Amino acid sequence: MEQNISSSSRTNANHIVLRVSFIAALAGLLFGLDVAYVNGTLDFIVQEFNLSIADSGKVAGYLLAGAATGALFSGWLSRKFGRKKVLILAALAFTGSILFTISTHTFDIFLIGRFATGIAVGIASFVAPLYLSEIAPFKSRGALIAMYQLMITIGIFAMFISNALLSHTGSWRIMLAVLLIPSIVMLLSSFTLPESPRWVILKGNHDHALSILSRIRHNKEEIEVEFNDIKKNVQNKTGGLKILTSGYFKKVIILGIMLQCLQQFTGINAFMYYSQKIFATAGFTNPTVSTIIVGLVNVLTTIVAIKFVDKIGRKPILYFGLTILTLSCMVVGYIFNSHMNGSMLSSSEQYTLLTFCLLFIFGFAVSLGPIIWIVCAEIFPLESRDLGITITTMANWVFNAIIGQYTLIWFNSMGVGQTFYMFALAGLIGFILVNLFTPETKNITLEEIETNLKAGRALRHIGN
Repeated sequence: MEQNISSSSRTNANHIVLRVSFIAALAGLLFGLDVAYVNGTLDFIVQEFNLSIADSGKVAGYLLAGAATGALFSGWLSRKFGRKKVLILAALAFTGSILFTISTHTFDIFLIGRFATGIAVGIASFVAPLYLSEIAPFKSRGALIAMYQLMITIGIFAMFISNALLSHTGSWRIMLAVLLIPSIVMLLSSFTLPESPRWVILKGNHDHALSILSRIRHNKEEIEVEFNDIKKNVQNKTGGLKILTSGYFKKVIILGIMLQCLQQFTGINAFMYYSQKIFATAGFTNPTVSTIIVGLVNVLTTIVAIKFVDKIGRKPILYFGLTILTLSCMVVGYIFNSHMNGSMLSSSEQYTLLTFCLLFIFGFAVSLGPIIWIVCAEIFPLESRDLGITITTMANWVFNAIIGQYTLIWFNSMGVGQTFYMFALAGLIGFILVNLFTPETKNITLEEIETNLKAGRALRHIGN
């Protein structure tokens, strides 16, 4: 009888954690939908508002600037009001900003709507990985945080298909209205989430934290060990903004910013925003189909990452992915550079280009896509986790905004080939960053990582 009760309790806890993780990861779905919206609607927006190339970049750039702004305030909001309420706020902001943007009739007001939607994206991109890292059991933490990235890729793929199906309408407003469905679903379902037990303990409500842990963990011993570890780390915390002066925090914040820079400057969002432009430049007669294939590969590969990230580990997968995407960027760059005189690519060159573009997506989606979010959600001490993830998430959006704003300008000024060589160089630098400074964090609790960090261990050893 004891064994049956234990088995039932374990199954129930697993179901609750998966349900909670899925709801929180809906923020990633909206993230992906909003990011991919530009790819397929840009021509309609340019036509309606009569935009220049520089103004065309603002359609993506203002969303990303808004995301950086939203991320900036997310840490304070999350620490003061809790992770659950901030997820609800993000869903509410998504819904309101989409409705506002649909109703706009001038480009300046349209950009305000994009900026407001970006704020919602920035809040969601901060709080969802944070919440998932604090809810998930340590042995499956990587996979559950990676669910957020999976939902981003599903959102991107779904938006590519939606844009293709609705392109005959010629209306960017109808294509944007699709986003209202998942935003309302996220808004309603977020009310059913439990609060993060770590945040509850941080606020001193131990009985409530034990109640939450009893629902999402398997047995009494596991609950007590996790509860005591969290409580111990909270008692040893550095107060307030004093954390900014501590050597260990400076180390992890620099690492987090560099990892986010690496994720963006290997060029993924040049594909996500402008793949139709890339394939059209290469002479593809139907670039939309190639873009949808890119989105599908992105989704399927992220599923592979979820399966293996807690088995193989973070660093081996990062090395594997960096190798593939760096080589792919070099090949894509070479193909475009060999036709700088304006000659068209042959049929075999087009297929080679598509193959290496898909390999690039594979390399990114299996590694830098999910794992950078995972590591940045794991390396910060509890008392500074809000601040640390705020800064690194904001950094991600700043670098993302640079890519969104300037990729078209780079394509026109130095060429598509040279731009991809630049992305390849970033990949090579990434090997150094991963090897010398990035820790392996599989199969270790957040509290153990924090203890090792505060004990002065080298960054790459804090996951040991």
